[in-house]
Amino acid sequence: MNSKTEATLVDKIMLDSPAGTPFGFSVIIGEAVEGNSANHTFAVTGPDPKSGTQKTCHYQLTGKEHTAYLDFFEKLSIAFGLRLPQNRRTGQPKPTLNSEYQEVLRNNLHPGMLYGYGDPAVIRVNTNTPTEAGKYYLLATSNDAPDSFPIISSRNLQDWEFVGYVFPEGNKPIWAADGELISDYWAPEMHQVKEEFRVYFVARDKHTRELCIGLAKSQNPEGPFKPEEAPLLKGKVIDPHIYVQEDGKTYLFWKEDNNDVWPGKLSELLYANPTLIKELFATPEDQVTASFIITLWPWTQMLEPMERFLTQQLLIEAVIAVYSDFYNHLQVLADYQPAPVQKAIRLVMQFMKTPMFAQPLSSDGTTLIGERTQIIQNDLAWEAHLVEGMWVTKQENKYYLFYAGNDFSTDQYGIGVAIADALLGPYNKMPKPFLQSTAKWWAPGHPSVVNGPDGKPVLFLHAYFPGQAGYKQFRALLAVPLQFTPTGVLVA
Repeated sequence: MNSKTEATLVDKIMLDSPAGTPFGFSVIIGEAVEGNSANHTFAVTGPDPKSGTQKTCHYQLTGKEHTAYLDFFEKLSIAFGLRLPQNRRTGQPKPTLNSEYQEVLRNNLHPGMLYGYGDPAVIRVNTNTPTEAGKYYLLATSNDAPDSFPIISSRNLQDWEFVGYVFPEGNKPIWAADGELISDYWAPEMHQVKEEFRVYFVARDKHTRELCIGLAKSQNPEGPFKPEEAPLLKGKVIDPHIYVQEDGKTYLFWKEDNNDVWPGKLSELLYANPTLIKELFATPEDQVTASFIITLWPWTQMLEPMERFLTQQLLIEAVIAVYSDFYNHLQVLADYQPAPVQKAIRLVMQFMKTPMFAQPLSSDGTTLIGERTQIIQNDLAWEAHLVEGMWVTKQENKYYLFYAGNDFSTDQYGIGVAIADALLGPYNKMPKPFLQSTAKWWAPGHPSVVNGPDGKPVLFLHAYFPGQAGYKQFRALLAVPLQFTPTGVLVA
């Protein structure tokens, strides 16, 4: 990020904080065009936190990626007193495990794998031959890479080789968006149902940009996979998990994706009612943060979904730092507001919950049937504003649901466990996270469970290198041996 640029500046947008905003800002946003790329420029005028006088600072983002916005916010923190991004803070105590994570893969196995092993889903495929043991297959998130959903395989869960892609470049589903900073191919899971291999996955609708759950099929775990012509489930849904019973009956688990809905609804509320900022945020730095973020709101609304999410990162962090208190404060505040404001507040509260659901699938796996059941939602302090990335495993006569919670882009992210006597619950959560960040690995998340060659259960998960958590950052593949008890799970 530079204070000066020789690039051509175009498409300037001028923004001012709405009247009544506690800390007023004026922002001029432009595009610096250099060759075939265009990066945002910002001229920010606001109060100096030391003198209180107005000053103007100029910034140019190095791109439209997560790290570019974190650099921007870090500089704004220094210049205007905004909250410092969580993963730019130093000297914080990190939670630790009693045993270390097993490091499985720290590098991409193929040049087309741009982002590592996010949301790793592992299954074992039996070969049904007396001379050959089963083979393991793992699929991972690919974000906006040209080749979607890498497939890797192993005989022993330690040595892995690249197999191919579910959707090689040029072979994406016809309904799904495709392109850098536009598409988001997330959380694929492959499961065998009788003689068929099915991959359930997340992608964006190319018209609405909403996240949807799709399906692709093959007779071979290594492909080729043929996608269905339309999504299985539409409208802000992510993280499909499939549970296949012994009789072949299958259930789809998924998460209602309100992650980027409530920040937008909150920005919309505060932009229309800026005096609420002091009511909702106790510290000056969070009041300054909210004031700046809502100043950008008319521009933010015009961005692609993930970039829109990134521009609101600091507002999200200000809320989830005191999530339970903030949610309760909204509830109290709503009772004293005019009807339109009360309605807007309750809408924010509605989307601050991210429930998981489950529902039976038709025999061909293409249609939801019966009734959906809510499985869990975020209601523990450590989970903050979300739960996601689930996997269910049956051990003895209990069902164990592993899931992720908190903010995926910070070291506060972790893995929890909920336990039930039946597949559809009710599930009782372990009160504390099962896995958390360590000094060596940040933001462990989206696990899957498989029995190793020795028959013992192993949990696979992704994590970031320290200080490198964020959207489209590399995630390594880690493993943890498991021990199940009737009341919880332990690291074996």
